[in-house]
Amino acid sequence: MAQIVNTERHSRLLPAPSSFEEGVVKFGDKEINIGGPLPTLAKDEKLVRVTHSLCPACYRLLPATIFEKEGKLFIRKICPEHGEFEDLYYADSSLYYKFDYWEYEGKGPKVPYVDLKSPCPYNCGLCPMHHQHSALVNLVITNRCDLSCWYCFFYAEKAGYVYEPTLEQIKFMVDQLKKQDITLVIQVTGGEPTLREDIIEIIKMLRENGVKHIQLNSWGGTFAKLYLEDPDKAIKYARALREAGVNTVYMSFDGTTRKTNPKNHWEIPYTLEVFRRAGMTSVVLVPTVIKTVNDNDLGNIVKFAAYNMDVVRSVNFQPVSLTGMMKRNMRAKFRITIPEVIKNIEEQTDGEITKDSWYPIGTSVVFSRLVEALTGKEQFEMANHPSCGAGTYVYVEWRNHEPHFIPISKFIDLEGLLEYLKEKEEELREGANKVWVASKVLYSIRKFIDKEQGPKDFDVYKMLYNIIIHHNYEALGEWHYRTLFLGSMHFMDLYNYDVQRVMRCDIHYVVPDGRVIPFCTYNVLNDLYRDKVLREYQIPLDKWTKEHGENSLGDAIKYKRIASTLENSEIYKNTYKSFQQM
Repeated sequence: MAQIVNTERHSRLLPAPSSFEEGVVKFGDKEINIGGPLPTLAKDEKLVRVTHSLCPACYRLLPATIFEKEGKLFIRKICPEHGEFEDLYYADSSLYYKFDYWEYEGKGPKVPYVDLKSPCPYNCGLCPMHHQHSALVNLVITNRCDLSCWYCFFYAEKAGYVYEPTLEQIKFMVDQLKKQDITLVIQVTGGEPTLREDIIEIIKMLRENGVKHIQLNSWGGTFAKLYLEDPDKAIKYARALREAGVNTVYMSFDGTTRKTNPKNHWEIPYTLEVFRRAGMTSVVLVPTVIKTVNDNDLGNIVKFAAYNMDVVRSVNFQPVSLTGMMKRNMRAKFRITIPEVIKNIEEQTDGEITKDSWYPIGTSVVFSRLVEALTGKEQFEMANHPSCGAGTYVYVEWRNHEPHFIPISKFIDLEGLLEYLKEKEEELREGANKVWVASKVLYSIRKFIDKEQGPKDFDVYKMLYNIIIHHNYEALGEWHYRTLFLGSMHFMDLYNYDVQRVMRCDIHYVVPDGRVIPFCTYNVLNDLYRDKVLREYQIPLDKWTKEHGENSLGDAIKYKRIASTLENSEIYKNTYKSFQQM
């Protein structure tokens, strides 16, 4: 058996010996087994760390090893009943180690929502073991949808009931979030949330109850359908949402061709046209990345975002989470991890957005803690697990009407700057004079900026100065509108489940009973959390149709596309003219 190393890190939930005693924990009326042997490693496999994971067949909590082999990281666990499971965890060990260096311990929620009764992840709500406060909270307002995607079980007809919380229930959930005493950022999601006739009222209510930033998660079809019926009506609707309080539209976009994006390829041009004319100028494109399906189109997605920068602010690539029982060879066919996304983007942008341009989300903590040390005011933190996400900013330079990308790392020595700011924050914690440290930072940060390599019409030094010294984020806002933010967030599934990651999760769901549940618990252990909650607060289909009519469900609301008509307009042709259609 391989020597166990690095077992103390992240070990708040359970000890990490070579195995732990088998037993049973209760989750509601269910009994779930825990325990099993820690897998052994071969001679050519290097142990990186131990963690806990789940059996994909029975949810049993198991010891697991994360190990390096041939430059990649894998996760392995053994269920006493269902045998060994192994899967790709992270496809580039060098990038993993770079990101792991910038790991920070999160603050956790100030007030736990549930008592500690069971080991993670059977105790979510948030419990006292959780390491992170909420950064983004998903608020599901409906499970009705006008699409029937083959991979989705999260819509009313398949579920067998409707889930739509009342305004009173929504207000109660927001009140529960306030216990954390943080800046409230909520994503209104579904189903398709624009199917709710009272969505504008919901958005207004969220804003009135202290929610500072509201994202609307949509596939965008409602706006396109309205535009095709009556452009003025569509624009008025989008403007009303914006004026009610929607800051950002978080919109599905899996590729630039018919083949890579069958979900909403035809509707996107019309949706973006509505947003332009309504002043909805903060759209995030959200591609679900699936190996062998659309991973050859990632560079084009970045270029598409650049062509539409008047409304598109960022792209958030999401490597697919593989649900259901799937054989290992099929998982290998579709599995893609963050390093592969980054590699494909580098190759497909002709080497402009390089691998070393990307950093883990946790590096933002360096800035948060420096500002906190300078001001004495507690700051919002995103101390995610380093395997959860990565990001970079790219400045777009136009040459011969074509976008070219200058990553932030091209003109800022990020490694040097982060190390320097980290050092100054530590000096402040040890009692150094704040005025002296601030002056030192002000004088020194210029040396980390290469003006010759950077944008000629934007003062990067001034932006950093305003953020670090004056704590003024207006310059950052301007930067945000002059660049594209590229992110990648990999949500887990039962095959690559890492309990250490879920304990660091800051993307949560709030539910009507007041609990706040991490994303990769809510959706991966869906029959223990998501489906259980929705069933408890369901509206039976017959009751729903009796109250709202037969036209509010099923085929009556399902979208029927006429692709030839959609492709025949100048809006469609102009949107995709720079991309080869397939």
